[in-house]
Amino acid sequence: MILSMTGYGKAESQLRGRKLICEVRSLNSKTMDLSVRLAPQLRARELDLRTIINQRLERGKVDLAIYLEEPSAVGHQLSAINWEAAKEYARQYGEEFGEPVPAEVMAAILRFPDVLKAQEDTSDITDEEWQTVQTTLNSAIEAFNAFRIQEGAALQAMFNEKLDGIADLLAQVEPFEKGRVAKIKERLEQNLAQLSKETQAQTDRNRLEQEMIYYLEKLDITEEKVRLTNHIKYFRETLSSDGSGVGKKLGFIAQEMGREINTLGSKSNQSEMQILVVKMKDILEQIKEQVFNVL
Repeated sequence: MILSMTGYGKAESQLRGRKLICEVRSLNSKTMDLSVRLAPQLRARELDLRTIINQRLERGKVDLAIYLEEPSAVGHQLSAINWEAAKEYARQYGEEFGEPVPAEVMAAILRFPDVLKAQEDTSDITDEEWQTVQTTLNSAIEAFNAFRIQEGAALQAMFNEKLDGIADLLAQVEPFEKGRVAKIKERLEQNLAQLSKETQAQTDRNRLEQEMIYYLEKLDITEEKVRLTNHIKYFRETLSSDGSGVGKKLGFIAQEMGREINTLGSKSNQSEMQILVVKMKDILEQIKEQVFNVL
């Protein structure tokens, strides 16, 4: 089962009377590209957190955010009141309404963010608190991996649908292929018949037959059809494999499929076959775009 490079996971717990929130999200990337945003209390543990992410997520453009949700000011230790700011608000109220500031209005002013703020606890976490952080982060990673599995299943279904489309188009090539050689040979014979009788008399029929056989063999697409069919089969088998690097392997297989389809197009000298080849290329481009999202 393939995994998607796109993922999101979130977990919460309690730490120092606040809500500890861990969020992990990722987009596709060829390597591990980790960005970390931490609460001040966790900055000393950044290296440990990076190690956990690198060990469990392999690769991707990963964004890790761990923060403590700020509580309301009520019921918590507060900083000193900014009386200058409070007086300025009171003065503006008096000028606007021409009366002293009522008690309930003054109480509201004292709760303004720039007048009264909760004191920020920036002390490093203890070893016991670190265990809480690790447990929460691992829960977020589990949710993140579950998301990747779900998205991977959707990608796998899409890939199989696109591969079916290419296989169906390849099967439609066969009816045109059967009559193609006969038409090419007929056209060559007609061109030869237009030559002068003297030229025709000088023509070595055996050599002409050999050249025609050589020319028709170069236009034969049997090998390309067989190789493209095998690539489709290998792509499906790879979709069911586990482990890292599946996305890169699928990318290589898609490139080989593109080579065979391009060769089919170069050997096709019928508009009907060329239309089928164009449709194959269109589907393959859709596959290549999504391969980048596979881990």
